[in-house]
Amino acid sequence: MSPTKLSTVVLDAHDAQELAGFYRRLLGYVVRAADGGWVLIGPPPGTAGTSLAFETEPAYVPPAWPSREPGEQQMMLHLDIEVDDLAAETERAVAEGARLAEYQPQDDVRVLLDPAGHPFCLWTQVTL
Repeated sequence: MSPTKLSTVVLDAHDAQELAGFYRRLLGYVVRAADGGWVLIGPPPGTAGTSLAFETEPAYVPPAWPSREPGEQQMMLHLDIEVDDLAAETERAVAEGARLAEYQPQDDVRVLLDPAGHPFCLWTQVTL
């Protein structure tokens, strides 16, 4: 087995502090480190989960999702966040500053855009 492991996903934004605050509130994470235009957040101590970091990028261009025009900044990745109550958590995410994406491809998933325009999905397990 490889001695390497994925520890953090980094998202660029015009304002790293603002975007970190959004995800900190949404996920119940804590700030682990911050330095000017860079912020690292993660699960509270003793809790498992992947950390997120945010970097201020003055030339940041929000992705287009779904991509409509050739040459538009395309989504390179998105975060999938599992929730127990899709409707309630969608409402809470919007209250925190997200906006519901116009295109919704599945009934058990809600695609939202964070304050910097990154798509992310809230999803719930479907029991058959």
